Amino acid sequence: MEQNPPAGRVLVVDDDPTVAEVVAGYLGRAGFAVDRAADGPGALARAAARRPDLVVLDLMLPGMDGLEVCRALRDQGPVPVIMLTARGDEEDRILGLEIGADDYVTKPFSPRELVLRVESVLRRGRTGPHGSASSATARGGVAHRAGITIDPLARRATRDGRELALTVREFDLLAFLVRHPGVAFTREELMREVWGWDFGDLSTVTVHVRRLRGKVEDDPAAPRLIQTVWGVGYRFDAPPEAAGNGHDERRGDGRNEGRGGGRNDGRDERRGGGPGRGRDA
Repeated sequence: MEQNPPAGRVLVVDDDPTVAEVVAGYLGRAGFAVDRAADGPGALARAAARRPDLVVLDLMLPGMDGLEVCRALRDQGPVPVIMLTARGDEEDRILGLEIGADDYVTKPFSPRELVLRVESVLRRGRTGPHGSASSATARGGVAHRAGITIDPLARRATRDGRELALTVREFDLLAFLVRHPGVAFTREELMREVWGWDFGDLSTVTVHVRRLRGKVEDDPAAPRLIQTVWGVGYRFDAPPEAAGNGHDERRGDGRNEGRGGGRNDGRDERRGGGPGRGRDA
């Protein structure tokens, strides 16, 4: 009987053998091939020997911590990373996202939730005949706004002809915003539409917006493209000369265009959720 190919190869890096065994077990039952490492040097050696499709990486590792490992993995090439962190380490979680981790899960966590996160990150990073980009990213083909060009099939983004080095989540977020110029989205909506989740710490969105500004804005401290709409969330503002191409992409998915004026509809992006929701990028 022919077996189905694995859903992907995941490297689990955790010095707690119980956690590593449980995570590896759940991922294995979900159809993933799983490699394991107990420390940073071991993780880098495993990744060099057989490149994983995704890394589940504990932040607190002996000797070489998860942040150092994440940086070193990024030096080897692009690979999605999901950080495992202790519940009280908010600043480390934010730093993990800022150095390129695609997501984080706080301990104690549900292994089934972690599997869903892994599947979500991998699904949104795959395109072409062996996978599909998220509908939010792929809709409408190549998009051009404000000097930014998004090619969803190539997973390539440029600004004024210069390629942007974006993580999986950064690419999806930028692509979604570019396709909906002038529309204000709450962080909850962005997490649902871009991440595909109805749960999660909204500071994840805040950090990714901050990172994107650092890569697409002339002056990230005074953003011109990705605007904060106070009491609501964020809006992508394309200059008129970039948007005047004869059609309005804001109408592409039937959303309420009236939200684009940045009105405060009573929803405060700082309400509810996990650590960091009171922050703003």
